[in-house]
Amino acid sequence: MMDWVYVALGLVILLLAGDALVKGAVNLSLRLGVPALIVSLTIVAFGTSAPELLISINAVLDDAPGIALGNVVGSNTANILLVLGIPAMMKGLATSGCDTRHSYLLMILASIAFIGLCFTGPLTWMHGLLLLAGLTFMLVDQGRRAHNHRNAAALVTEDPEELEGADPSLPGWRIALLLVLGLIGLPLGADLLVDGGINIARRFGISETVIGLTLIAIGTSLPELATTVMAAMRNKAEVALGNVIGSNIFNLLGIIGVASLFGTIPVDPEFLHLDLWVMLAASVLIAPFVFLKWNLTRGWGVLLTLIYLVYLSILLA
Repeated sequence: MMDWVYVALGLVILLLAGDALVKGAVNLSLRLGVPALIVSLTIVAFGTSAPELLISINAVLDDAPGIALGNVVGSNTANILLVLGIPAMMKGLATSGCDTRHSYLLMILASIAFIGLCFTGPLTWMHGLLLLAGLTFMLVDQGRRAHNHRNAAALVTEDPEELEGADPSLPGWRIALLLVLGLIGLPLGADLLVDGGINIARRFGISETVIGLTLIAIGTSLPELATTVMAAMRNKAEVALGNVIGSNIFNLLGIIGVASLFGTIPVDPEFLHLDLWVMLAASVLIAPFVFLKWNLTRGWGVLLTLIYLVYLSILLA
């Protein structure tokens, strides 16, 4: 009974923390003169990926590396198909106004590089250093773009009201409090939910790898889902899309990069045959919304969600 209580409590904490993180991130972007998209690609994305990081490190230390790799690969697939699909199905996302081409290409590049390293596996500390070097490059690149935007903003006056949910008069301590509550609440809620979920799943005899790809992947993607749903409700499509893209990059480069420093991560042949390619295909699937400026309508949301449910049924079959 307590396991179900942990799951319910985790969900509530995730939703509240996701709302706090979005509010804090949007207002921080306004205060710093940085686009909400870039803040979403860094602070929000890394904050919502905290559960994956903690779980992957613990899995490696507990000699359960299948959970670590399955968690990241499964989370990235869920982020595209489920985390974007459900909010789009609920309200639709006006992605036509988002310029995420540069960051999207970084995500695709990171995905291809990660798959290539997996084929040379098992993943060791040397692979981890390569992945972390890629993450460093991305952070420097985003910092450069933020600096350029601030310089341009000095010449162009923007209307703060264009950022829905932003409050130009919000004091700095409240922005910091919202961010702290979000960043602390998200991993706490995910930890409660995943712990309860794992105990429930093990009663049904589900394997370690499948638990990582399904239950834990979905559980640790709930912070991204909570943040994205709240962003959609506030009509902040750039926060939603930036959160997913940034989280996927951080999952591949940062989480596995750090986790592999704590121990060797073997690559199950099933990952090479199916799961890595499903992850890449899901990422490629949203290319039209990035390059052709399509809106992610309710119909597309239903399709993305259905594709994920089909993939889930294949894993559990």
